[in-house]
Amino acid sequence: MKFKYPTILLIFIYLTGCVGYSSTGVLGTGVSIAMDPRTIGTQIDDSLMQKNLRAKLILMDKGYLLNIKTKVLDGRIFITGKVDTVEEKLKITKLGWEIKGARSVKNDLKIKEEFNFKQTAKDVLITSQLRTALITNKKIKSANYDIDTYKKIVYIYGISQNEDERAEVINEARQVLDVEDVVTSIFLVEDLRVVKN
Repeated sequence: MKFKYPTILLIFIYLTGCVGYSSTGVLGTGVSIAMDPRTIGTQIDDSLMQKNLRAKLILMDKGYLLNIKTKVLDGRIFITGKVDTVEEKLKITKLGWEIKGARSVKNDLKIKEEFNFKQTAKDVLITSQLRTALITNKKIKSANYDIDTYKKIVYIYGISQNEDERAEVINEARQVLDVEDVVTSIFLVEDLRVVKN
């Protein structure tokens, strides 16, 4: 019985090490705990789903570690990146649906083409310009958004406090030079299953 409090303290220290505030977000979800309206439990569930999916993808093919990005928000799975064939894309979609707790799977994987340095550099520039615009816009909590760009198409994932913030994020993305399209998966706080009180 005398070891109860030290054990609880050690568990707390371990968990706070995993759930700390950082630039990469909570447990790899890309949304910081200070800004995230989801409960800690939902954040941890999403993180576990994401880690489970990443592990299964790497077991399927080690190349997916670098070529595929995954995000999980409120049980919704988002997959972006590049694969060699349509069959791979379908297998990965199926794998996403097999993750326990998956509410939906959005697969934005592209079929690989010959490497184009100019296009890749342009995509990186678009992403960094949009990230800067979100950070400097006081109407937006930029830590709540992840951005991927592929062939001048911007993919934005995140959680908005309200409809005005969501519209502001989309507007900022459309204003970035050379952006051809904006694909969003931005949820409102009220859309989430469980939120902080």
